[in-house]
Amino acid sequence: MTAYELTVKANRFLIQDGQLTLSQKLYIVRRLLEARTPPEEAERFYRGVRCPGNVDREGRRMYPAYFIPPYHGGKKYKSLLNQTPKTQIFSANLYELEILRLLCLLAPDRPQVEELREGSLARLKTTCFGCEDDGVGECFDASLAVLRFLAVAAPEEEAWIKGRLDNFVRHYGEKKRPWFCLWYFWLCLSELPFDLAKPYTDPYLPEMLKWLKHKGMVMHSEHDVTVHPMLMYMLRNNVCRYPAYAHIQGRKPYIREKDGRICFDMAVGD
Repeated sequence: MTAYELTVKANRFLIQDGQLTLSQKLYIVRRLLEARTPPEEAERFYRGVRCPGNVDREGRRMYPAYFIPPYHGGKKYKSLLNQTPKTQIFSANLYELEILRLLCLLAPDRPQVEELREGSLARLKTTCFGCEDDGVGECFDASLAVLRFLAVAAPEEEAWIKGRLDNFVRHYGEKKRPWFCLWYFWLCLSELPFDLAKPYTDPYLPEMLKWLKHKGMVMHSEHDVTVHPMLMYMLRNNVCRYPAYAHIQGRKPYIREKDGRICFDMAVGD
């Protein structure tokens, strides 16, 4: 299992109420730190994307500094939601930021992790997708990866976090986008403090409730079985923070016998 596969697996486990043991945390942190990209490999990547030294003409450091996706047979690494990026901007930043986020979550006090955190925050402040108004192409998707990273790595940076939230609101409706964008945004909201997330969750609450109360999700393909349970937990984690639905906190989705869909019990009481 690669470092990124481990990152994705750990994320899905945690979103679905999983609890890591101390030994599991230590193992994950060790594996991720060992996956840091050597400088010579990083420079080869920068030359390949025509950005030697990872500094473009505008002084931006648009690509990862510490964890660069290894060659994957010409394929790009998928997101937690099984989204396949089209560009290196999104693919490479998603790869690094998901690894760094997990390191900050599991070992925030390690000096090595703190060094990576500070360096990454400084880099992201130079990028358009990291801190500017940007809804162009997959920079829009990369902005969401930054948002999820900030929620763990820099929760005190509330203005910065709100800037990424507002960036999504401004640009999401500009064109037809794949479903991943909205659902990744919902994932980010479920992991932010509720007082910060609520103004952004409120408009989507009716749609989230539809999925939980009525729709459920099919479980036909390998993708469905891998991703849909996680999505149901994420919906629950958003909705249960509203007082009217606090009773579903801790509940788990179930497979409905008549059609095999994964569903959720919203009834009040045991």
